[in-house]
Amino acid sequence: MILTKLAYKSLLNRRASVLLTLFTIAISVMLLLSIERIRVDAKTSFSNTISGTDLIVGARTGDIQLLLSSVFRIGYANNGVSWQSYQYIAAQRGVKWSIPISLGDSHKGQAVLGTSRDYFTHYRFGKKQTLSFQQGHAFEHLNQVVLGSDVASRLGYKLGDNIVISHGMGNTSFHHHKDNPFIIVGILNATGTPVDKTLHIPLAAIDLIHGGSHSANDEHDEHDEHDEHDEHDEHDEHDEHDEHDEHDEHDEHNNLIGEPSQITAFLMGFDSPLYTLQIRRNINQYKKEPLLAIMPTVTLKELWQMLAIVEKVLLLFSGVVILVSLLGMLTTLLANLNQRRRELAILRSVGARPWQLFTLISMESLFTTLLGCLVGCGLYYGVMLISSSYLQSHAGISVNIAMLSYYELTLIGVIMAAGFIIGLIPATRAYFYSLSDGMSIKT
Repeated sequence: MILTKLAYKSLLNRRASVLLTLFTIAISVMLLLSIERIRVDAKTSFSNTISGTDLIVGARTGDIQLLLSSVFRIGYANNGVSWQSYQYIAAQRGVKWSIPISLGDSHKGQAVLGTSRDYFTHYRFGKKQTLSFQQGHAFEHLNQVVLGSDVASRLGYKLGDNIVISHGMGNTSFHHHKDNPFIIVGILNATGTPVDKTLHIPLAAIDLIHGGSHSANDEHDEHDEHDEHDEHDEHDEHDEHDEHDEHDEHDEHNNLIGEPSQITAFLMGFDSPLYTLQIRRNINQYKKEPLLAIMPTVTLKELWQMLAIVEKVLLLFSGVVILVSLLGMLTTLLANLNQRRRELAILRSVGARPWQLFTLISMESLFTTLLGCLVGCGLYYGVMLISSSYLQSHAGISVNIAMLSYYELTLIGVIMAAGFIIGLIPATRAYFYSLSDGMSIKT
């Protein structure tokens, strides 16, 4: 107890240098825990870029290539899927829903995705979270577009603005579809996924702007004229009106999808995992055209394994940060030790033994490391609380703020042990200083 009280008083007496060392350790612990948590949650969020989708089907190519092109908008699909094959597969027993997607166009470097309204209903990300609208609604006509949050914020778009889509992916395009401008009717909330950097238009509009018989605006005008004509038709019976409205809604839904010659890929959800495995096998053995069906969760894990070097670099960085902080503490202790020789000599003169001085210095380094770890944990939780929303919206990392895991507690234990071992070096020097100063007490 006396040594503990003496160590506490000694730390208070040298509070300036001790606080600096403590702060260095705290920052290192905060960085270590933050990097470890982000590493784990980044892996989880990466795996949850698309969730709730059982199969992704496209032209036969590599699993990862199909995933990158259809989900991450990276690369190009070698071939497409015929519309007849899509309809045949989507009509199979056990299929709960299917979403056709068509890629290949862009707007100022941002990908344009042609799809159906079911996309906004069935697409899931993260922990099976649904897409939601920050402003507006899903497209209802061929000349309407829904923007991802990043597209809207980066390009400064708002509802009602007109945009022109360009042929081809990337920032450079040699053909702009100026005859078919689109009106922004919806802006999605941030998801931290490639959806944020995507413009969504009706699938039928893709076919129309690539050589259809008439433009999206013409189709919309014809639809309006058809509606006006229907409004002026004289129908006396109320039931006929209801049937006509239902027919129009069905036609409008079909008009948004159309019948393109081919699509890039399509997403599928099933009533049971058994249907998933069965239909996946059937698709991969499909004879009419070479198709590939992948399970996105499995392929995402395979892709992350290819990026394992990123995990190793993060862990190495964490280790270097801790090592530098502990070496800084060692430097401070050794520098202070030369100035404390007079203090140690006084302690020896009042009866302190060499092993007690050894214990005193060791306890000081242990206390400093312990306080640094505690402060570092507090800073870690503060940083995670402040940055969690930013990481979710801008990096797509859903941070799980919870109690420290067993592995994280083990890391802190290793830091404590390393701090104690580092403290043995100045403690040993203090022990020999006490012997060389000629104040050994005879017993």
